[in-house]
Amino acid sequence: MRKIEKELKTRMKKENFQKVLLSGIAAVGILSVAVLAPNALQALKFFGIEPKTKWQKYNINHSIKRLKDRGLICFETTKRGTFARLTKKGEDKLRKFELIGYKLKKPKKWDRKWRMLIFDIKEERKGTRDKIRFTLKRMGFLRLQDSVWVYPYDCEDLVTLMKADFKIGKDLLYLIVDTIEGDAKIKNFFKLPI
Repeated sequence: MRKIEKELKTRMKKENFQKVLLSGIAAVGILSVAVLAPNALQALKFFGIEPKTKWQKYNINHSIKRLKDRGLICFETTKRGTFARLTKKGEDKLRKFELIGYKLKKPKKWDRKWRMLIFDIKEERKGTRDKIRFTLKRMGFLRLQDSVWVYPYDCEDLVTLMKADFKIGKDLLYLIVDTIEGDAKIKNFFKLPI
């Protein structure tokens, strides 16, 4: 059992580290490769990464190499030096990381409107359909029917992220509804006043 837990922790550390690196490159736009040199790793402190040992420095350089090998970043040489930049694939991966860590904000007072998500994903994209359902359940939505989900608060930003992340644009509809027949059970689920 310890082996599985250890593997999970290692994988999560790698994913968190990838997220930090990708976020750092995205925030700055480009990241100087000089930052990646063993003597210049102090610049990574700006991104919350502070390598202290040779092993940590090796891990950072190895992680950056993996990001490049996986096509998430590319290197560009200019007059000012060589820089790392996110690729389209890297931007998509960063959006997925953002979606995983996304938290919906709940206002203090409910505006008495329901947010409904309706999607129609073809059978060939069953995996995408399952990911959408998993995401909605994890975010606290209530399933009314297989492809109809409800939430009492504004979640438009999440829907925008999901549409981009899962590449489902028109297949996912966001509705704001005043009334749902028999909504007492729904209000009870969300602990709202009846």
